Amino acid sequence: MAGRRLAGLGQLVLAIAGFGMVLGWFALLAFQMYNELINDAQPKSVARLGEIGAVTFAAAWLWSLVTSLSVIREARASEPATPPKLEA
Repeated sequence: MAGRRLAGLGQLVLAIAGFGMVLGWFALLAFQMYNELINDAQPKSVARLGEIGAVTFAAAWLWSLVTSLSVIREARASEPATPPKLEA
């Protein structure tokens, strides 16, 4: 809406990648727990994928915050100093 398509696309890609990693971590964790219960498999940590995914997703949110604040600052700088008068 503000015309920053490249920044928006980057934020979207980063958010989808982070969310995908979190979903992948959850699927791996569920599969591992299933194997521990059914096949007596040894536990193996898969937390790193979830941590990296969460940080990636948070980075996308922070990037969008910075971009939004920049858009607001530009909008305030370009608005007129005095509001226009309504004529009756």
